[in-house]
Amino acid sequence: MRRRSSLAPALWIPAGLALALLLLPLVALIVRAPWAQLPALLTEPTVLQALGLSLGTAAIATGVAMVLGIPLAVVLAQSAAWPAVPRRLLRALVTVPLVLPPVVGGVALLLLLGRQGLIGQFLPFGIPFTSAAVVIAQVFVSMPFLVIAVEGALRASDRRFEVAAATLGASRAAVFRRVTLPLIAPGVASGALLCFTRSLGEFGATITFAGSFPGTTQTLPISTYLLLQTDPNAAIALSLVLMVVSVAVLVSLRDRWVPGVVS
Repeated sequence: MRRRSSLAPALWIPAGLALALLLLPLVALIVRAPWAQLPALLTEPTVLQALGLSLGTAAIATGVAMVLGIPLAVVLAQSAAWPAVPRRLLRALVTVPLVLPPVVGGVALLLLLGRQGLIGQFLPFGIPFTSAAVVIAQVFVSMPFLVIAVEGALRASDRRFEVAAATLGASRAAVFRRVTLPLIAPGVASGALLCFTRSLGEFGATITFAGSFPGTTQTLPISTYLLLQTDPNAAIALSLVLMVVSVAVLVSLRDRWVPGVVS
């Protein structure tokens, strides 16, 4: 006990430096924000166009991720009885977009769905550099957040309710729809919020796979990057919007995300 208590004061210095490294850039953004010009900057046509495109594609990407990701989370949650190798391989494949550089993800999507891609060469229409490409890139990088959150909620849920419903004659589909989904609703909501926020802030895979065409593929992060070279105040304003949205989502989640990761 004495040894632990003697080490505690020494930990405050690196902990304080770590906290400063995380917070001071955000403080600088808030301090240097052009507050007086903010309303005018955020109502410019190009900014509103990028904002509308980002919100629309992020919402669609979140919906697609929920349709595809919730069943995948169920498979992961029920893979405990699988052999170790396929179980670990599946989990690695699901989570690899979390550690993969976004630009690499964009290149991979381009090689898959581009006009000369593995699948794209057989398609009668082009996907890259369209709004659909923005959605696909966002789903690719954000769906793992939803899958992990839902899987954690499934593992933490009380399975006795599902067993009771099954013994009363409910089908598997009915049990999942009427029992399982309500039980994991907080996890689904948390994962959807994280998925939406990650989609809203996606940059690397989007600019690589979808490009930067105003009104079609130029999302808010891409517009921020381009404005940083021509209008720094507008770039700061857009960065502030993205930061506020991210902080609001994290505050609304409170401690719901942590159990999903630990589970």
